[in-house]
Amino acid sequence: MADVRPDTMERITTEALAEAFIDEQIAAIKAQVGNKRVLLALSGGVDSSVVAALLIKAIGKNLVCVHVNHGLLRKGEPEQVIEVFRNQMDANLIYIDAVDRFLDKLAGVAEPERKRKIIGEEFIRVFEEEARKLEGIEFLAQGTIYPDILESGPVKSHHNVGGLPEDIHFEGLVEPLKLLFKDEVRMVGKTLGLPDSMVYRQPFPGPGLGVRCTGAITRERLELVRESDAILREEFANAGLQGKVWQYFTIVPDCKSVGLKNNLRSFENFVVIRAVNTIDAMTATIEPIPYDLLGKIVARITSEVPGVNRVLYDLTPKPTGTIEWE
Repeated sequence: MADVRPDTMERITTEALAEAFIDEQIAAIKAQVGNKRVLLALSGGVDSSVVAALLIKAIGKNLVCVHVNHGLLRKGEPEQVIEVFRNQMDANLIYIDAVDRFLDKLAGVAEPERKRKIIGEEFIRVFEEEARKLEGIEFLAQGTIYPDILESGPVKSHHNVGGLPEDIHFEGLVEPLKLLFKDEVRMVGKTLGLPDSMVYRQPFPGPGLGVRCTGAITRERLELVRESDAILREEFANAGLQGKVWQYFTIVPDCKSVGLKNNLRSFENFVVIRAVNTIDAMTATIEPIPYDLLGKIVARITSEVPGVNRVLYDLTPKPTGTIEWE
């Protein structure tokens, strides 16, 4: 398929159209790859998960998926990747536990851009180390989608995994989703049988929870982000807001406040809730969460997450605030 989306290409809005697209791409992948092996960095995000499911149908065990757990994923995400792809789809999945490696590199680093750079560079180092161990890898698969190409311009690379060293050579790239918009990718994922929790996963920053544990990351505050975020997502799902709010998450800033817990003075962390709606992520409005739901979320976080005595709600739209805090 061409790098420019053909005007004649029908929007994938039904399961039948998704099935036709899947059949077309399986044939195209087999023609491109043959019996050679393909490497994919599988984050568990929508795009990489759909690419993985599609390639498994096309080439089976000749796809090698590498899932790097850098310790900055949401609660249960590494386990879900293993369960879906290794246990349910019988994928050739390599799991890398790099939590200590990443968190040691990030110790004491407070500046947001430096944190992002460390996380990105360390991911490339882990991925390249694994790639060097493997033999017979001829292709690199990526979850590139059409907006990536539109936003990249004529000279800027749109590769999802960039910066690999020159001594790692691939015969070519496999990008079966490169002409699809995000809603079409989700339709294909549903048709391939991926769980809704993966297909409708919220947008998630590349540095993960590293930019929601503001300031210098500590393991303690990272756990507070992870646990409070899990409660927020669970309560949104119970209230029927899952899929109706574009993005919602918690932040734990690098400061504490005085409070009362069990009739005793406490000096503990606070959690900030962020919930926004947007069309293009260039501007964003605040989602009005019902007060009874907010009250339930606050009660659960302050009682179930040790080390938290206060919950705040960020009411700042974009602009003036950005969606993420860092």
